Amino acid sequence: MNARDIILAPVVTEKSVGLLGDKKYTFRVAKGANKIEIARAVEEIFGVKVDKVNTVSMKGHLRRQGRFEGYTPSWKKAIVTLTNDSKTIEFFDGLF
Repeated sequence: MNARDIILAPVVTEKSVGLLGDKKYTFRVAKGANKIEIARAVEEIFGVKVDKVNTVSMKGHLRRQGRFEGYTPSWKKAIVTLTNDSKTIEFFDGLF
């Protein structure tokens, strides 16, 4: 898999922005990616050193549109912790 196919999008929520001070960054990742692939992809794309990766499988939520109902797609979230001597990711610098 290509690194850009593994890291799909950043997750910007109140909780994820609160973790930026601890050098923890949250990304939406491919469902089939494992922690090692995610760490290598973040290091390749952003040029940083990854300390550890935590992953969470997010279940789709029930949504209704009038009398029709269905589920949003399930997805995978990765919380990437950088080493203390690593630089920050520039994309997230202006958020807090």
